[in-house]
Amino acid sequence: MGLGRIVKALSGFYYVENEHGIYQCRGRGNFRKRKITPLVGDWVEFDAENHTDGYVLEVQSRTNELIRPPIANVDQAILVFSTEEPSFSPLLLDKFLVHVEANNIDPVICMSKIDLLEEEKEKEIQTYEEVYRQLDYEVVSTSIYVEETIQALRPYLINKISVFAGQSGVGKSSLLNALKPGINIETAPISKALGRGKHTTRHVELIPIEEGGYVADTPGFSSLDFQGIEAEDLSLCFPEMREHMKDCKFRGCIHENEPKCAVKTAVDNGEIAAFRYNHYLQFLDEIKSQKRRY
Repeated sequence: MGLGRIVKALSGFYYVENEHGIYQCRGRGNFRKRKITPLVGDWVEFDAENHTDGYVLEVQSRTNELIRPPIANVDQAILVFSTEEPSFSPLLLDKFLVHVEANNIDPVICMSKIDLLEEEKEKEIQTYEEVYRQLDYEVVSTSIYVEETIQALRPYLINKISVFAGQSGVGKSSLLNALKPGINIETAPISKALGRGKHTTRHVELIPIEEGGYVADTPGFSSLDFQGIEAEDLSLCFPEMREHMKDCKFRGCIHENEPKCAVKTAVDNGEIAAFRYNHYLQFLDEIKSQKRRY
């Protein structure tokens, strides 16, 4: 019996990797009864006589799990946002950050296509980058045409399971191909209206990328509705609000219309960026209207 990580799941088989290689395994019969579905990224106990006939016996507890793509124990999300073509959207970036925070995943903000920036726009982008850096988010600027920017991204991928996420057209696949030529990860266009990808990948696979690091072969998060995030928990996904909310007068303050709200005071004092607070209010509204719909 050994411990390994599932790196691929395909038509009923789980491919488990440990220091001796990859073993093709089936799931234990009682998993279904116990409502356990092993996921790519799971650490599992397995038993295998050889590399093609093994059984997954037990699934270890997870640090997180994503539904789309179905994957567990993701360490970080590389949020790829182009500075131009399509132009940078702080609203969408904040939406991704909320989802990543809610799933207990570390974000790395990757500004792509910096070669397309005009001077005027560059200053605007730098102002945004500064706000995110002050919140302790990692921010990396890249262009597939500037080798040192690709090298600057590499250290982030070592010994971690990463998913690359972002809207379509931001250059996720070209970035991955620059990091590992020939990786050819299937990235599907995300339909603009719904923010949902047309999935081209029917299975998820972890592909080795840097020493000890893996990237999930998937179009990344394709669904960005706030399922599972409650109105009162939304501010926990904004680090600058987490810091101030303990000083709000009312417990359960959602920093909208309540009196003596420390978060609103911080916005007025310029301690919290107004654009981030406005996005928070938009997301709050979205969560409430989802509640009304159900």
